[in-house]
Amino acid sequence: MAALTLHPDRLFPPDEATRAIARRLYDRIASLPIISPHGHTNPVWFAENEPFENPAELLIIPDHYVFRMLMSAGVPLESLGIPPAGGRSTADPRAVWRIFAAHYHLFRGTPSRLWLDWVFYHVFGLRSRLDAATADHYYDVIDGRLKAPEFRPRALFEQFNIEVLTTTESPLDTLEHHASIRRSGWGGRILTAYRPDNVTNPESPGFQEAIRAFGAVTGQDVTTFSGYMQAHRIRRAFFRTMGATSTDHGHPDPFTTWLPAEAVEALYGRVTTGTVTPGDARLFRGHMLTEMAGLSAEDGMVMQLHAGVFRNHNPSLFARFGADKGADIPVAVDFVHALKPLLDQWGNDPRLTLILFTLDETTFSRELAPLAGHYPALRLGPPWWFLDSPDGMARFRAAATETAGFYNTVGFNDDTRAFLSIPARHDVARRADAAYLARLVAEHQIGEDEAEEIAHDLTYGLVKKAYQL
Repeated sequence: MAALTLHPDRLFPPDEATRAIARRLYDRIASLPIISPHGHTNPVWFAENEPFENPAELLIIPDHYVFRMLMSAGVPLESLGIPPAGGRSTADPRAVWRIFAAHYHLFRGTPSRLWLDWVFYHVFGLRSRLDAATADHYYDVIDGRLKAPEFRPRALFEQFNIEVLTTTESPLDTLEHHASIRRSGWGGRILTAYRPDNVTNPESPGFQEAIRAFGAVTGQDVTTFSGYMQAHRIRRAFFRTMGATSTDHGHPDPFTTWLPAEAVEALYGRVTTGTVTPGDARLFRGHMLTEMAGLSAEDGMVMQLHAGVFRNHNPSLFARFGADKGADIPVAVDFVHALKPLLDQWGNDPRLTLILFTLDETTFSRELAPLAGHYPALRLGPPWWFLDSPDGMARFRAAATETAGFYNTVGFNDDTRAFLSIPARHDVARRADAAYLARLVAEHQIGEDEAEEIAHDLTYGLVKKAYQL
């Protein structure tokens, strides 16, 4: 039985002198509170504070990083407990766990391995490596501990030293779970973020029905574009009463435009009542990004744009299981031309903060860093999704820092559905930043005292400032 160990110098540079600097920098930030300003954990966990059901429900079924890798090896999603679209899974959770354990070797060299090993070691106290032979031992230990009070969601939130955690909801969400958390008197800060894709993207499933529901929930006449925009203002204000400081927009590309009023009204009529063409859908999304920037300048909510992904690339998988099942693939994007209409209107406005994320890392040095290094409204989000790995973070820092510096970035956010991975992900980011800064110190580009200040800002200060937390 192989031992599970976490080396204290993992992810630090191999040469001794630089590694020693990295270790000192990391030691100064390792215990700072976690700021998680954007993610997809379920607020019902913290509202009801019920025990997590079992190891598979907690660690496998919500984590598309995990099951996409297993699917690539030919493991059917049904056998992993992934429910069919609109249905429920009948898979035995212990059997799901055994399949996962037997394939755990697939994760060697991936960030998922780093995160999961951290959780196994630090959260559950496991000291043997996960494989087929230890699968039942793991399951029994984790399942037993999940029944204890100290492993309930609120207790884990406090144990992880999370200062604030933001979930993401659509404009149609009642935010009842956020209201319940507030009424409970618990001190944990669980905020929401306004994610309007289902009413701004005409190609999202059920778009026209969502528009009608949008009107009903706000009491607005959404048959007109002006009524539709007023509905956004109303819901954004409601989200702010629940602590929201940010909006989020997930688009295939960062295309923006600005259309005359008459053209917008005609376009709105077409996408809300007729057959939506790809051209009209893209035009409407592009116009709405510019409108959303204006609303953020108006009400002060930070705007996030996540672009550069082809979602639901596998049509048969989407038909059987629905969205967010690991079939999203990075694509090339153009920020320079795509964002110009929005930036022409709002790029110099001090009231707007627009945080950019992409899966196209070729844009880091060529486009994003020069844009953020010029426009006051722009900030760069951290490496996202497929790039939130130690090497991905190092490539981002090397590509972006020379032009945008550190202070046009916003630190780290984990953007995850996997609650227990949050501290693990932040630990990886802190180690990666310490390693990068240690190299700058060793090369005499900055002093170690400056590196300590930067490390603190990347871990804590920049994210609080950018997201107004």
